[in-house]
This record gives sequence, structure tokens and C-alpha cells, in this order.
Amino acid sequence: MSAHVAKLSWWQGTGIGTAQALALIPGLSRSGSSMAGSLLAGLSNEDAANFSFLLATPIILAAGLLKLPELASPQNHALIAPSLVGAVASALSAYLAVRFLTRYFKTNSLKPFGIYCIVAGAASSLFLLIR
Repeated sequence: MSAHVAKLSWWQGTGIGTAQALALIPGLSRSGSSMAGSLLAGLSNEDAANFSFLLATPIILAAGLLKLPELASPQNHALIAPSLVGAVASALSAYLAVRFLTRYFKTNSLKPFGIYCIVAGAASSLFLLIR
């Protein structure tokens, strides 16, 4: 992690966490809101992306651990192998996506991601409205 992230104040960290919590609102991106909060706190594009992905790790791990007893129940034994394959595929694709995005953000801005979020959110809202 960058020295800039290590020097975040308590208030800046709270602001980033609050921005991330906005993703509880349906349709808001957790990574997008935490990256926006990180940029507002003064982090670079690359540091904002890295920090956002780092913030997701405990949440994803906790959600997986929370569901593990349910998967281990006798009626779900047939789901263990497909679930493990899915978990490995998910971990690999997440790793590759994070690796690509952190390299991308070294030289590019978050503007295309922001535009994508706005367009995807508007399209989703429109779809749900006319459905």
C-alpha cells in the first residue's frame, strides 16, 4: 500500500468508509463509491482503486464464512464441489480484474468508470421503470 494511504487521517478514513456505506443504497457501486471517497480524500487514481479493493476483502471473506455452515449441511452436500469450483473461478477472475484495473489506473483516470456507472445505473433504472 502506498505511503499516501498510510498517512490518511482518521477523518479521511471515516469519510471513505461513509462513502463506501452509500453502496447500501440499491444501484450504487461499492467500489465506485469508495473510490470516489478516496479521491475526495486526496488519493491518486491508483491508490483509490487499490484501497477500494483492499476494503472489499474483509467483507467478501466474512460473507463467505457466514455461508459456509449452510453449505456444509447434509442437504447441500451435492453443492460443495460446484461451490468450490465457483469460488476458485470467482477468486481468479477477481484477481485478474483487480490486476488489470490497478495497472490501468496507473496511467488513466477514473472518468470512464464514472461514466460507465452513470450510464449503467440510468439504463438499469429505466429498465426497472418500464418493466
